[in-house]
Amino acid sequence: MALIALGVSGGIGAYKAVEVCRGLQQRGHDVVAVMTRSATRFVGPVTFEAITRRPVITSQWRPARLRAERYGEASPESELGSADIEHIAIADQIALLLVAPCTANVIGKFANGIADDFLSTLYLATKAPVLLAPSMNTNMLAHPAVQRNLETLVARGVRFVEPGEGYLACGWVGKGRLAEPAEIVAAAERVLAGSRPAPGGSQSMAGRKILVTAGPTYEDIDAVRYVGNRSSGRMGFAIADEARRRGAHVTLVTGPTRLEPPGVDDLVRVRSAAQMHEAVMRSAAGVDAVIMAAAVSDYTPAQRAAGKIAKTDAPLTVTLERTKDILADLGAMRDALVGRPVLIGFAAETADVVERARAKRTRKKLDMIVANDVSAADRGFDAATNEVTLITQDGEEVVPLQSKERVAGRILDRVETLLSARPVASARH
Repeated sequence: MALIALGVSGGIGAYKAVEVCRGLQQRGHDVVAVMTRSATRFVGPVTFEAITRRPVITSQWRPARLRAERYGEASPESELGSADIEHIAIADQIALLLVAPCTANVIGKFANGIADDFLSTLYLATKAPVLLAPSMNTNMLAHPAVQRNLETLVARGVRFVEPGEGYLACGWVGKGRLAEPAEIVAAAERVLAGSRPAPGGSQSMAGRKILVTAGPTYEDIDAVRYVGNRSSGRMGFAIADEARRRGAHVTLVTGPTRLEPPGVDDLVRVRSAAQMHEAVMRSAAGVDAVIMAAAVSDYTPAQRAAGKIAKTDAPLTVTLERTKDILADLGAMRDALVGRPVLIGFAAETADVVERARAKRTRKKLDMIVANDVSAADRGFDAATNEVTLITQDGEEVVPLQSKERVAGRILDRVETLLSARPVASARH
């Protein structure tokens, strides 16, 4: 469990911060809310106080007598008491400073070292990682001053959750709306995962080469239409990020996704199942493990129209044919691959999940398969959390519902066990 300072600044997206707070708590974190004066005009501090069960910080200076009466502290000798220096204590205690929503004003303060309220002072005082979720009008976001401030913060190591596109409170349509709470919580988990020591040591996978696939594949019907699925790439990205944090050399092959991929050694972007097959086969030689977390399409149109198929009143028939099975092909040729990598697959199912996964592991000659029920909204495709069963020849482990970042850690713990009896790939040839 980590202590997170949730900064809330004055934007219409402030109401979403309540859901962000809940999401962080559901993942076992403790939250202290820090609100700017403007934020309190959108959401009352009592709301966050009720949720966090902590005093909500709204000012650098708080009348000591009021604080004593409200929180049962000893009565002060004077009305104002001494200067409130909570920001120093909190700055040392928190594992993450998350600001959602983060307005152009707060971004400007952070970038230019202005400390005229509690939140901006906390930013300067803490050494904890900082994650910002911007929210503002489209033109404000695109303004050169705001862009320069964002670039300054990126250069300092500040992380961001990209704002979404759509209908804004001002009536405009464009980029600038606060990201969805689940995305913000997932991003916070990724930052926290990157700052925690890894099991077995911070470089427990040093020297290992890991190939990870993520996201969906899109199979084009014509110039504008395609067959695809709802995979967001979150699970594969979390695995790649965790493997890189443990010291592995990571190659990530990803299908189309709106999420920003983690920093890895080699990033390969593909669109179709055929392209992913080619990229994986090209990269698999010499790696220690292949983790196939991508939701690769099983079928692709037999023929792709050169342009857009004109709409008519008649039914449209599209003939689909099987795509190449990447995992099966890897399993069949593993003995011929340099390094003979450990193979990890995923089984996304909606019924008889574990039974089907067991059969798939045997059929495709996998060392481990991750059974994943994608029928529920809080796990599987496009969710920030997951619940899986890890199946190997030696047994099964149920990983209960938790963030995909933590699930990634459990998966890699098991991968490390599978690799423990093997020398690194570079030493085997």
